[in-house]
Amino acid sequence: MTVQNVESYIAGQWIGCDSSAREIHSAVTGELIGRAGNTALDIGAMLDFARSKGGPALRGMTFHDRARMLKALAAHLGQHKQALYDISFATGATQKDHLIDIDGGIGTLMVYASKGRREMPDDTIYLDGEVERLSRHGTFLGQHICTSLTGAAVHINAFNFPVWGMLEKLAPTLLAGVPAIIKPATATCYVAERCVRIMLASGLLPEGAIQLISGGLGDLLDHLGGQDAVSFTGSAATAKTLRGASCFQGNATRFIAEQDSLNASILGPDAVAGTPEFDLFIKEATREMTTKAGQKCTAIRRIMTPASQVVAVIDALSRRLGSVVIGDPAAEESQMGALVSQAQRQDVLEKAALIGQEADRVFGNPDGFVVHGADRDKGAFVPPMLFHCASPDTANLLHSVEAFGPVSTVMPYRDLEHAVQTANRGGGSLVASVITNDLDVARTVALGAGPFHGRLYFNNRTSMKESTGHGSPLPHMVHGGPGRAGGGEEMGGIRGVMHYMQRTAIQGSPDILTAIGRKWVPGANEITSHDHPFTRTFDALEIGETLHTAEREITLDDIENFAHFTGDTFYAHMDDAAAKRNPFFPGRVAHGYLLLSFAAGLFVQPDEGPVLANTGLDNLRFLKPIQAGDSIRVRLTVMQKSPRNQDYGEVRWKVTLLNRDGDLAAEYELLTMNAYHRDEP
Repeated sequence: MTVQNVESYIAGQWIGCDSSAREIHSAVTGELIGRAGNTALDIGAMLDFARSKGGPALRGMTFHDRARMLKALAAHLGQHKQALYDISFATGATQKDHLIDIDGGIGTLMVYASKGRREMPDDTIYLDGEVERLSRHGTFLGQHICTSLTGAAVHINAFNFPVWGMLEKLAPTLLAGVPAIIKPATATCYVAERCVRIMLASGLLPEGAIQLISGGLGDLLDHLGGQDAVSFTGSAATAKTLRGASCFQGNATRFIAEQDSLNASILGPDAVAGTPEFDLFIKEATREMTTKAGQKCTAIRRIMTPASQVVAVIDALSRRLGSVVIGDPAAEESQMGALVSQAQRQDVLEKAALIGQEADRVFGNPDGFVVHGADRDKGAFVPPMLFHCASPDTANLLHSVEAFGPVSTVMPYRDLEHAVQTANRGGGSLVASVITNDLDVARTVALGAGPFHGRLYFNNRTSMKESTGHGSPLPHMVHGGPGRAGGGEEMGGIRGVMHYMQRTAIQGSPDILTAIGRKWVPGANEITSHDHPFTRTFDALEIGETLHTAEREITLDDIENFAHFTGDTFYAHMDDAAAKRNPFFPGRVAHGYLLLSFAAGLFVQPDEGPVLANTGLDNLRFLKPIQAGDSIRVRLTVMQKSPRNQDYGEVRWKVTLLNRDGDLAAEYELLTMNAYHRDEP
């Protein structure tokens, strides 16, 4: 077999190994398959390349540009994922494991691409939260904005997911406009290297957007400053060492950690043997023990069941685990492959022995199990091992030692409070699952376990067919956890992007805030056009462009006709005496939706034109009632513009309804899709 020299990509060049390189062995055969590492890497050139090339290029792109780049990158990786499948078998992963790692990583890029287009502006500044009024008359306002850090993001990734672990960090980082320096775990860095080569070959990334360190990190952390960020996934021991680096202590470099986690799964007291929830619980626990051979940061390490269900759970789990086929991960029939290395195998066996000091092993013998299609001793194979601890209250190792493999422990609980207390003894976890059909159980666990977990996964007969599973972090939701789990938060939708941006409070006049955020703020300058704004194309409309309408008087006939036509005969519109007894109304008042309908009649231009559709309204508020005899007029202002595709974009309009005295009666934000200008053929 050819031994691969896994290279690093530094300052635009691929650099090979030197004599310090570490050996990499196949998890399946134990053969030497690669080497990685070079102590002579030019750290200064690497950081300069990121900061002077990658950063400016990415920051010159809008969020939408970056989102389109992520989407194209995901599509390109999807076309070349077979190469990643083929090389990943040597890590001990099966084809089903590849779907989580490789397809999951590509899917994460797609989610962030979609969120970038839908939830972020076509701009380089992100507005965070609403405008704050800081003065009586609204001439001095505040707004939080987020802008890209001007440094580099260093990603230190774990061995278990060389593709997903890289892409789930890379997606929000690139969307934020920050270049990344990727440091994969050496044991599986050859997979990460192949993925980086595929991404670079696409030509989709600006020069300097990503770099790769295969092997040791060197003294890179000593060169980081306040505009840089480090995102780490790995053991608590390594995280503790990293936290002591001078960049974090003295330079306020950002640090995001996702580390050891003794995740729990709780079988609800209602989910007894014979219920759909019991069967689901057994299925989930088995899957979490055997997927990636248990090498998942989210895998279930502690299984908590009502005391009355312990025997049933152990029997059912043992039967299911007994049917799992362990073998060569490339073989179609294999359901569980090997651990990543012999060193990892030894570590898992040592940790399992520690757990065995407080629990009895009830399934799985590491000295006597069958491996199909591979040599059990040459490969890093272990069987699923299930333990039972009858007294979790007196145990300590069970709540502090993680065997990072197919190892889990069943423990009883007396009542729900006891179950929550036991789960929380993990000291902070990435995820806990609760399998229950009892809504009160779900709320009780959410209140009690919420502060100790980054994610709570509830499942039952209603959601079981569509749920993604206990161990599946999704890019839409926060992935991280408090305490032992590291205290970090990755992904979480746009929240994950904010790790690589600076949130800044800006204060000033409405015109200043409008100019900075490119979103019209009430009180800012209005632009009067001679043309009706509904006759102007998306690209021609200007932020602040405003239409002031004529007045329309509201009559008693209007109110009564609307009431009878719609069926809305609420007493405040029909009974003057009853309305006066209501503290909100002076007497009979017009329907709020009548006012909206009349407002549309005042500002809508009826002819065919660039306005394609009204897609909704946001932030509707009725502020002052309108009685018969009063009138309304409308101010319609272009508030914000967001491109959607090459044919049209979304226009957000600020709609303000004023009564005869100029008092604010209602306001909302109208959304329309407007066509771009097109030259006639």
